Amino acid sequence: MKVASIQMSVVEGDKDATLNKAEEAVKKCGDADLVILPEIWNLGFMSFGQYVDKAENINGPTPTLMKKLAREKKIFLHTGSFVEKEKGNYYNTSLLLSPDGKILAKYRKIHLFGYNSKETQILSPGDTVVVVDTPFGKIGMATCFDLRFPELFRAMVDKGAQYFLVCSAWPYPRIEPWIMLNRVRALENQCFLISANSTGMNCGSQFAGHSMVIDPWGTILAGAGDEDMIIETDIDPAKVAQARETFPGLAGRKSFL
Repeated sequence: MKVASIQMSVVEGDKDATLNKAEEAVKKCGDADLVILPEIWNLGFMSFGQYVDKAENINGPTPTLMKKLAREKKIFLHTGSFVEKEKGNYYNTSLLLSPDGKILAKYRKIHLFGYNSKETQILSPGDTVVVVDTPFGKIGMATCFDLRFPELFRAMVDKGAQYFLVCSAWPYPRIEPWIMLNRVRALENQCFLISANSTGMNCGSQFAGHSMVIDPWGTILAGAGDEDMIIETDIDPAKVAQARETFPGLAGRKSFL
């Protein structure tokens, strides 16, 4: 199984140009089976003034483009997230698409970020843990600040997750926690973790980049720097079961906790 993580910066104030940029990046992902993009990459996470005006439903320009690309490339495509509008509420929503462009899963970010951010003022949190079955195994979905809440990832494991897909707009000053949390969430749950983080500047804030692919032992298999780039690597789905059998860490859990 080949996975690809697209790490990209926003074209400040130009959504159409950013959509075009993402389209070209997806088309460069070669023979990847699974591709993931960052969090609110089409506007830039810090572009809070555009959230309401540029919000979309699941048939809007961003999801429509992603569905087309999934079909053309015949890939499983994690759309990254976008601002979704439904019934007067706004959500930080990501989709996992099948190679025929159908929506396999929709995840709304549960843990919204309020520190130097207006996300909690504009958006509503999701309330559902999402794990979806695929030919590669079961995939759980999370977004950025979710990484700081281990109970979400353990809940995904309880639903059978073998992979975590994490789209993000993690800021540069907290790069060390980003690297640690990526590795720890994979290690403690004995899962693969594939993250796609934003990079570049947006509304005066610098994103950290350093997207990565982590194996069930917490080892970085592939990682990016802090510039626009695509990381690709092969992973063996059998490694999850092998890791859990070799070192049965999860088997030691106490249910009363």
